[in-house]
Amino acid sequence: MAGQLSRLGVERSGALLVHASIRAVGAVSGGAGAVIGALRDALGEDGTLIVPSFTPENSDTSPQYRNRVRGLTDHAREAVRASMPPFDPATTAAPSMGRLAETVRLTPGAARSSHPQTSFAALGPLAGKLVAHHRPDCHLGEDSPLACLYDVRAQVLLLGTGFDSCTAFHLGEYRVPTPPRRTYRCVVTTRGRRHWWEYEDVALDDSDFAALGAEFTRTDNGAAVRTGPVGSATARLFDFTDAVDFATRRLPSLRGARA
Repeated sequence: MAGQLSRLGVERSGALLVHASIRAVGAVSGGAGAVIGALRDALGEDGTLIVPSFTPENSDTSPQYRNRVRGLTDHAREAVRASMPPFDPATTAAPSMGRLAETVRLTPGAARSSHPQTSFAALGPLAGKLVAHHRPDCHLGEDSPLACLYDVRAQVLLLGTGFDSCTAFHLGEYRVPTPPRRTYRCVVTTRGRRHWWEYEDVALDDSDFAALGAEFTRTDNGAAVRTGPVGSATARLFDFTDAVDFATRRLPSLRGARA
């Protein structure tokens, strides 16, 4: 598998943001841990692997929460809110991110950013630097690991997943002129006290990312995106900066036409 990743173009000593479906990769002896091993082998000892370890379950303004409480009475809904634990970067699981992301998060030596909803976990020499300065009121913008990945010219690997999960496009949302904003709310701990925290940030919207990705693959006759097999999965590899710059240019007209 490491050979497949290298042939696809994973750069040694680079930084690689991975979105993966272990199910799509197929049966691998060692499971998610073996896939991580292959990724790190392809990156080499000086390379850094980073994954999203998002926790929308920690919020009552997320689609996951709305699905969880749909049909409940007000009393039952309040009971759910009261039972939701505060985010702890050391212990809070990220169940909706998949097995590979969770395995990275739990690997000894992994670093994780402290955003209570959109944290990232990383392994490798740049791990601490990439996740160190994630401002709590900035999900995926200039004060998040995504901006750091842009600066280090990282690569993105979609391993058995589609462009609808491409978080690089979200940084483009922040870089368009006057992006729409909304209110978010989640459970946190301050000085040992659990409480709800409300803040405003860019309104994240991935509903058109699949279409945006389809356009992106057609740029430069498709040369921007390298496609190939990894295990049983179809993998797509591309430069982080290319994806962000394309989204920044294209989103205003794409969403203007949709409005």
